Amino acid sequence: MSTKQKYWFPAKRYGWGWGMPSSWQGWCVLLAYLMLLILAVILKLPDHQPLLFWSGFGLLSLIFLIICWRKGEPTQWRWGEK
Repeated sequence: MSTKQKYWFPAKRYGWGWGMPSSWQGWCVLLAYLMLLILAVILKLPDHQPLLFWSGFGLLSLIFLIICWRKGEPTQWRWGEK
């Protein structure tokens, strides 16, 4: 059995941050994040309740960022292939 951790979000090749998900768990998290944002737009929250929309957007983004930080490859500035 391998002791190597499988990351849900690999680090980007160039720059800082994470790239597209590399596991089904990462894809599920990304899809849930996008679906909740789309649902908020469909419900017209940006037009009728902008404070609720933007606070929800910030909270969802913060949760998504925390998941990426915990389940993603450690980040650092990358310049491509070494």
